[in-house]
Amino acid sequence: MAKALDPHSSIAALFGTRVRKLREAAGLTQAEVGVLTHVVGSRITQIERATGAKPTLELTRALDRELVADDLLIDLWPYVYRETFPDWSQAFIAYSARAAVIREYASHAVPGLLQTPEYARALLSVGHSLRDAEHLEERVAARLDRQIRLTGPGRPQLWIILDEAVLRRPVGGSGVMCGQLEKLLRMAEEPNITVQVLPFDQGEHGALGGSLTVLVMPDGSEVAYTEGAHHGQLTEEPDEIETHRTAIQQAIAKGGPSAYAVRHDRIERTWP
Repeated sequence: MAKALDPHSSIAALFGTRVRKLREAAGLTQAEVGVLTHVVGSRITQIERATGAKPTLELTRALDRELVADDLLIDLWPYVYRETFPDWSQAFIAYSARAAVIREYASHAVPGLLQTPEYARALLSVGHSLRDAEHLEERVAARLDRQIRLTGPGRPQLWIILDEAVLRRPVGGSGVMCGQLEKLLRMAEEPNITVQVLPFDQGEHGALGGSLTVLVMPDGSEVAYTEGAHHGQLTEEPDEIETHRTAIQQAIAKGGPSAYAVRHDRIERTWP
């Protein structure tokens, strides 16, 4: 008999315990819940035991509906999701999940909201906090789940400024990179998404040194987040936010009409 899961050991364990109790109360087997939610029964076993990849938002909604959880599982899901990332990024993920406007300057890589699965996997596979292959897949799935916001109800306005280095660095190899560039082109056609490229020939600007994001929340308040390879810092201090906002605006201005709003012709000339 499997050892009982301690719901206090992690949010994923708490989520799994709740799923098991709701399933048993409904008189259903794991296989039957799998059929109702369109996954294999072993996937339900993984969730109840807090093993394998974290549940996607789509699966969580299906479980909540079929087990009549009255939004309990949906309310828990963001905390399960954030648990797969380093502590320093969790607060930022929580804010960005509610932001009405997201403006980001990306200095080294395509932002997670616009990454393909292959590109995300290549990037996340070199993370210093990565434990094993299973943990990698958890992080990839969590990152892709964040993208649902861009095309769903209450979608944010997203403005991304990519340093030209982002387009020139072949993350994952040429095949992965070409697929990623094609996705950038597709996403740039969405009415709520703007993608620019800041070219090398524009010289210095205030956001040099790392990636920078400014979030505007539904109530109009703002949060800024700076990120390096192995660290991140969130700030709600008005003076610091003003500095970061100015840097973002400068990057947007330098990435104006001549600056490569993402188009097929520009990408074809940028990528060998």
